[in-house]
Amino acid sequence: MSSVPTFTPPGVPLGCRRRRREVARLEWWRHQPGDPAGLLEGFCASVGMPVADLSHPGTHDTAAGSVCGVAILVSAAAGAAMIGADAGRPSPAVAVPDLVAVAYEHVAADVEAGERSSAVLRLGSWRSSWSRDDHATAVQRVREAIGRGDVYQVNMVGHHSSQFTGDTTAALARVAALSDGGEFSGGMAGAGWAVASGSPECLLEVAGGQITTRPIKGTREATELGEKELRTSVKERAEHVMIVDLERNDLARVAVPGTVAVTDFFALRHWCGLWQAESTVSARLAAGTGLARVMRAVCPPGSVTGAPKVAALRQIAALEPVGRGPAMGGMGYLTAERLSMGLTIRTVAVSGDRIHVWAGGGITWRSEPEAEVDEAFAKAAPVKRALAGDTRSSD
Repeated sequence: MSSVPTFTPPGVPLGCRRRRREVARLEWWRHQPGDPAGLLEGFCASVGMPVADLSHPGTHDTAAGSVCGVAILVSAAAGAAMIGADAGRPSPAVAVPDLVAVAYEHVAADVEAGERSSAVLRLGSWRSSWSRDDHATAVQRVREAIGRGDVYQVNMVGHHSSQFTGDTTAALARVAALSDGGEFSGGMAGAGWAVASGSPECLLEVAGGQITTRPIKGTREATELGEKELRTSVKERAEHVMIVDLERNDLARVAVPGTVAVTDFFALRHWCGLWQAESTVSARLAAGTGLARVMRAVCPPGSVTGAPKVAALRQIAALEPVGRGPAMGGMGYLTAERLSMGLTIRTVAVSGDRIHVWAGGGITWRSEPEAEVDEAFAKAAPVKRALAGDTRSSD
């Protein structure tokens, strides 16, 4: 990258976005020792965040010199490591850490935005980590595993990358704006890497003693016909029900017994020319539940792994040719009052001189391999268009 873009991660309070400065940073890669959930909680505690018991929130002090919060990025591999599961193949975006935590304190005056390079972004040809045929074969192998009873559902993800020259700042900002400034879009960056997400999906919210996740599962074109197909699809509804049940079980690990509830079941949301089905799962957080325990309960995210989660991760590790990097993980912000994290779908990573994009979908017994490949490409298309913008591309 010719410049390191300044991003706002999801969940930063609106009044704090221009009045923060970085004071400490943790970066961890999967080949390093340590439990990422424990490392994250320890780092947050070391900078003064009350993370031992998230069921009793504190007060967000905005005075200059006080701790604002911690920006968090958790990769798919870090999420798997948190629960001792198979982390899959190495990430092609090697410069991006698997766990990032950046602590900020409040300042009295607005912080000036960083300088932007004038170098025009030029993208090369997009290269896929597997062919359409290989992707379809992986879908079929998942169907066979379902037939054997090994799993109920597995999310298969494809990866695309392009070499680039010039400055990525504006392009990544366009990706982060895909959800029209939604609360789960944003980005983070470091030396030699950047991650931007236009995600519409809530991985996790903890506020007022309540924990919530909003899984998205089920996609069609945002047309009248697409809406009808999504609402009436037996396959899409079955896929959605399985993930909602998985998320109910995940939250039950940290909930007051009997408080897990599902609301807004299979509600259709619009994102970049697509209809997507979303449900809300929430619970009362059990007293004494710390940050590490919460992260282990929801990571890696169920809607991009499958069910049962650990068995699905074994299929993913066996079938996907490259790791998912910062995609299919979580990114957000922790304050004394709340934790808010988006699931890093519709996400781009810049590592060295390449840009990386991941997209996929959930596979069930009723899945048709070619249709699943088409769905993954449909999800990646708006991200690629946002990256290209008005720049010249060799595609």
